[in-house]
Amino acid sequence: MDIWSMTRPALEEWFRSRGENPAKAAIVFRELYQRGAADFSGLPFSQRVKSALEESFTVEMPETETVSGGGDTVKLLLKLSDGEYVESVLMRQAYGGSVCVSTQVGCAMGCKFCQSGRLKKRRNLTAGEMAAQVMKLRREYSQQIHSVTVMGIGEPFDNFNAVRDFCDILTDYNGLALGEKHVTVSTCGIVPGIKAWGELPHPCSLALSLHAAEDGLRSELMPVNRRYPVREAVAAALDFAEQHNRRVTLEYVMLNGVNDSPEHALQLAELVGGSRRFYVNIIPYNGNDSGFTRSSRERIMAFYDVLKKHGVSVTMRREFGGDIAAACGQLSSRFRK
Repeated sequence: MDIWSMTRPALEEWFRSRGENPAKAAIVFRELYQRGAADFSGLPFSQRVKSALEESFTVEMPETETVSGGGDTVKLLLKLSDGEYVESVLMRQAYGGSVCVSTQVGCAMGCKFCQSGRLKKRRNLTAGEMAAQVMKLRREYSQQIHSVTVMGIGEPFDNFNAVRDFCDILTDYNGLALGEKHVTVSTCGIVPGIKAWGELPHPCSLALSLHAAEDGLRSELMPVNRRYPVREAVAAALDFAEQHNRRVTLEYVMLNGVNDSPEHALQLAELVGGSRRFYVNIIPYNGNDSGFTRSSRERIMAFYDVLKKHGVSVTMRREFGGDIAAACGQLSSRFRK
């Protein structure tokens, strides 16, 4: 088993079951996640304990198949132990690095505008395969990680337990020690998943991929809406926000002539209803071969103005990686030589 899949409580139980002090789990976490240990040899344990760790766990990371970009944005195509592929992205910002993590090989959601959604889901990733994406980018690019977005390939709440454990590892104060508000999990609207996320004692932040404010259009763009209509998804997100005193991001990609008119903005403003628990993040569409095109800046700003005039908190996402197919909606685990 890979060590990256172990939460600290699980590793404490592993030590306890062998008659060892479970506090050693915290030492392992600090060595791996904070000091960047590549193996168990340097741990301050007896050789017997280190040998037991080596026999039970690997510290391997996925292989880098290709690297795209440089500078502010780097994308890695990673080969997993079974030969499958995923993509991960590092975005360098003034305050530190932000990593976009994939949660599945392929995706079953089928969102029409998303490159990842056009791939068939092949399997879920383990919590360790998610954590290894973060550690791989941190190690190879000597970059301190400030935040993580769970917005890569896959639907996180279609892999709920592994994503939960992954977030526990990221936020563990002996691990990467990221704040819960510095890790954002984005869902296309799996209502039971949103509700279950809200029932966790210390969940990470939530984003809801919206992209249309009424059921007819959203069902065309996002088949998940046929099962979980938009108002149900937004209501579940609002419950989460109130339960944990958080704001939820509503992501809205701007598709030219599809969802970007002033009328669409009015529908969105009515859906949000002036709640300060939401803010809308407008995302200029990042081109792929799905057949959609980016809204003009004039249409985006007109949409933005309608929302502002109706009291909606709204921001426009800073763009990273569009030139290397590393931006929102462009990730693909399809390996091309």
